[in-house]
Amino acid sequence: MVTERSGACYVSAVTIDQLGGTCHQWQASQTLTALSTDDRTLTMKPLPAALLGASLAALLSACAGPRFPANAATVDELVARLGPPARRWPVENGGERLAFTTSPLGTQTWMAVTDAGGRVRSVGNVLDMPHFARVQPGMDEDMVMREIGPPYLPWTVSYPARNERVWEWRYCDVWNEPARFDVLFDASTGKVRSTMSLTERQSRDGSGERSEWCSQ
Repeated sequence: MVTERSGACYVSAVTIDQLGGTCHQWQASQTLTALSTDDRTLTMKPLPAALLGASLAALLSACAGPRFPANAATVDELVARLGPPARRWPVENGGERLAFTTSPLGTQTWMAVTDAGGRVRSVGNVLDMPHFARVQPGMDEDMVMREIGPPYLPWTVSYPARNERVWEWRYCDVWNEPARFDVLFDASTGKVRSTMSLTERQSRDGSGERSEWCSQ
């Protein structure tokens, strides 16, 4: 019997601790096992040998964080691979900050920073918890989009009784499950009031089986 530990999943002889979309592996034992969950405990059960390789490979693949499709040296190369950016902002060095979204079906927004010559200096996915934590009360809409890119506008919801407007992004959480991140704005000032995050199971009716794992 093994006690469940928050933030980690245990499979076979490998512990996969998924933090910020990165998987770290440690050798836990010499016996390959599968784990079943019962409340707050995990029960060790033998896994048929024929399924060991496939099961572990599938989990490692699912646990992998988002990866940029390929290196790109220039803005033109980024556009060729990802399509036109959804938003562009100038930066201090004469370059640009560009947001490439994959919504509504995708779970990444690729944020690139270029220099004055159009060369890519950095690019990465910003739809994750570290970036969401940068969204703070009092920020305006443009400040939010600079951090995590534009929302999928058809999902915008207004609540006149609360004088509130909600933007929503789809992302892949640390358990590799589809989730939604919401930013709640004061409709009059356009300033952030608060944020919230729920898995797609929770954001619907909270019932049923686990949603499909995110596809990377």
